[in-house]
Amino acid sequence: MTIQAITLVPGQAEGQTFVLSEPLSFWGGLDSATGRIIDQWHPQKGEVLTGRILIMKAGRGSSSGSSVLAEAIRRKTGPAGIVLMMRDAIVTVGAMVAAELYGVHCPVVLVEETDWDAIVSAGIVGISAAGTGPAMLTLRI
Repeated sequence: MTIQAITLVPGQAEGQTFVLSEPLSFWGGLDSATGRIIDQWHPQKGEVLTGRILIMKAGRGSSSGSSVLAEAIRRKTGPAGIVLMMRDAIVTVGAMVAAELYGVHCPVVLVEETDWDAIVSAGIVGISAAGTGPAMLTLRI
């Protein structure tokens, strides 16, 4: 199945999905050295995002989260790509900084709510997000 999305940060990625059950703040919530969720109160504490397609409705603040995400992407411990349902400047800026400063790409795309159930049900998602035009998500079970 293929779904169109809006490109927020261009790039190509494919991987197993990781669906966040609740929003995550990268600042204090993600260990950039290991890619592990370290937020003590997050229900998915201990899970590792490394190399996965992160599926999240939106982020959860702090503006410092951009730097943590960028560092995780630089270290290759961050997600391979990110799918959002709501625009999130902090997530977008983190991926943009990683691409600009380090040349490491983590595409970020925005999808419609009507496509959300299909996306969270996918086991593997491929993201093809060019700098212009719509992004394409390829969903596989």
